[in-house]
Amino acid sequence: MALNIQKDIIIFDGECNLCNGVVGWLMNFAPKDHFQFVAFQSTYGQSLLSEHGFETDRLDTVILIDEKGVNTHSDGFIRIISKMPKWKLVASLLAFIPRMIRDYIYKTASRNRVKWFGQSNSCTIDFN
Repeated sequence: MALNIQKDIIIFDGECNLCNGVVGWLMNFAPKDHFQFVAFQSTYGQSLLSEHGFETDRLDTVILIDEKGVNTHSDGFIRIISKMPKWKLVASLLAFIPRMIRDYIYKTASRNRVKWFGQSNSCTIDFN
C-alpha cells in the first residue's frame, strides 16, 4: 500500500528511555526534516495508531509509516536506518539475517526495555 506523505513518520513510546535515546540519536544524525517523530501517547500518535489498526493503550514496537506503507519491529528499524546515508550498509547487512531471528531479538529487547533502560513520566525529547 503506497502512501502519500510529506515526511516519514516514526511512532515511538515517548515514556521509554531507550526509545527517547534512539529518537534523540536519529534527530542528530538522520537527514534533516526527513522524519516526523510522534510519541504514541500524544493525540496525533493515538489517532495514527487507530487509523492503522494498532492498540492505543500500549506500544511494543517502533512504527514507521513511509511511502511504502507501515513497517514494524525489526523491519521498521532496518527501514529507518536504511534512510540514513552512513547507515545503509548496516541496514543491508541486518536485512540478511532471517526476520524470525531479528524479530526474536527485537521483541526480547522491547519486552525488557523499561527494566533495562528505565521509564520517564513524559517524553524526554524536546521537539522545539
